[in-house]
Amino acid sequence: MTKKKSAERRKHNRVRVKSHAFVGVGPHFNQVGPLTDISTGGLAFSYTARKKQPNGLSLDIFLTDGDFCLSYVPFKAVFDSEISNNTAGYAPIRRCRVQFGDLTENQVSRLEYIIQKHTISEV
Repeated sequence: MTKKKSAERRKHNRVRVKSHAFVGVGPHFNQVGPLTDISTGGLAFSYTARKKQPNGLSLDIFLTDGDFCLSYVPFKAVFDSEISNNTAGYAPIRRCRVQFGDLTENQVSRLEYIIQKHTISEV
């Protein structure tokens, strides 16, 4: 039996983000991790798993140098998988992909800014 290759479902090209970009999820940043790639439709990030999947109504994207912060971005998690199982007693590392919800005009503008100014290459 042969498996057919699944068609690419993304509508937007993803781009790699320069280092020092992070995502925080939840009202108290229950999950925080490095942003790995982003598009106008969503993003991917890694996090240390205290809970299985990021939950909350919105997420924040920020740069550690203080140059950029995009807050209260509505999202839904579309993929969440363990990428590293640390057997030394540490929580495993997971990778999560999210799809953005309805963004305000200001959020779209800020998102386009980070994609133009803080990314390095297409994924």
